[in-house]
Parts: sequence; structure tokens; C-alpha cells
Amino acid sequence: MERFVESLQARFGDKVSDLDQSWAGNKLSFGFKTFGFKIAGAIEALDQKLDVKGEIPLTAMMFKGKIEGEVKEQLARLMRA
Repeated sequence: MERFVESLQARFGDKVSDLDQSWAGNKLSFGFKTFGFKIAGAIEALDQKLDVKGEIPLTAMMFKGKIEGEVKEQLARLMRA
């Protein structure tokens, strides 16, 4: 999971900016901008699963499914690596 934000940058290049991440215990907090929208979230490593939570601005709700899908796909790729 340490490479989550870097994997977003590598996959989406100039479509994402202002990437940041920080760790507190087993929880990774992250944020980035895409198409002018600020996306923030956290991934917590639990015993047998990852708990993913995110904040999407109301104006970006029509992209919610796409954003969630991409985050899940990136996490799955990182967990397989």
C-alpha cells in the first residue's frame, strides 16, 4: 500500500495532481486532485481485509463509480504485486 499514490500518478499521469499520503499506524490517508476535484480518503489494513473510505465532492458524484472502481483496481494490483 505504500505505493498507492505513486501508482495513481504512474497510471493517470497528468490527470492527477497534488498527490499526498501519510501513515498513522496501519492507516494510509491520501488525497489528490483530478479534473479539478479534490478526492480524499483512507485505507486501513485490518486482519483479513482493507477498509477503504473516501470523500468525493458533491459536484463529482456523477463520477463516483468510476473513481471507486479505479481506486479498487489500483489496490488490487498493488496487493498482487
